[in-house]
Amino acid sequence: MEEMNIKQIIKNTSIFSGILLVLLLTWGLTEPYFINIEEEKALIPNLPDTWDGERVAVVGDFQIGMWLDNTNTVERVVKRLVQIKPKAVLLLGDFVYHPIDNQENEISEIKEILKPLVNSKIPLYTVLGNHDFAMDKESEVPNEKYAFQLSKELNKMGIDVLNNDFSVLSSVTEKTKKPLYLVGIGPTWPNSAEPTKVFKGISKSAARIVMMHNPETYTNLKSNTAPLAIAGHTHGSQVRIPLLSKWFYNTFLNEEKVHFTGWIDDLGKSGNNLYVNPGIGFSNFPIRINCPPEITIFNLRKKT
Repeated sequence: MEEMNIKQIIKNTSIFSGILLVLLLTWGLTEPYFINIEEEKALIPNLPDTWDGERVAVVGDFQIGMWLDNTNTVERVVKRLVQIKPKAVLLLGDFVYHPIDNQENEISEIKEILKPLVNSKIPLYTVLGNHDFAMDKESEVPNEKYAFQLSKELNKMGIDVLNNDFSVLSSVTEKTKKPLYLVGIGPTWPNSAEPTKVFKGISKSAARIVMMHNPETYTNLKSNTAPLAIAGHTHGSQVRIPLLSKWFYNTFLNEEKVHFTGWIDDLGKSGNNLYVNPGIGFSNFPIRINCPPEITIFNLRKKT
């Protein structure tokens, strides 16, 4: 009798586990089509009055070209950005998944997807990611030729590609003399990040937003240089299980240090603040659980 009870318990547990797994996989294949709009406040010292209260949108990691890629959601994200009409849109790189074959087709597809955003006349800025150099791993040889061609085509569209460079987001007026700078740091893969070089051209007291693809770049920033730093790359691990996500991601999917999504507050950089956007597309597998595609909207406020 006792043996039959144990068998029944095992059977019921197996059935329950099977049902739960099916539900999780079903949701994992469904969630990528939802768009989460995350509103965040960013305090920036010496922010020009003309930018106080303005909104800047951030998206990234489209990964066009992956099997079962999330192109439909990328297209809908572009339409939502046009509707939201932020003051500027920042793109965090990894436009493509792995450009080996059909490189020209992938660039053409990216241009077509971004065309409504370009036509909206919203200022657009980007950095490139490791996949834009055809790098799945840090040890791989970067495809500099493809990255150059992608950068060239994006620039021709009117998207400002920042590679260890900065752009002035706010015109310097005779009244304020206070610009808002956008700093774009080169990709960590390949070894192109040169934050020290970029910051030499900016006054220490000037207001700035710092964008990068890989959050690992943030660890090389000096304190009080990035009151708002934004990165992507990690996809938020795509599967976020409370208390287990970091173990899951590190053990099975990635050997590098992992920063998930949202504000990262344990990196010991005084005066700096890092936000990691979970991206739109996929890496390794085409599911998302408890980590939907995200448009991050930063409401810029002057820090007093």
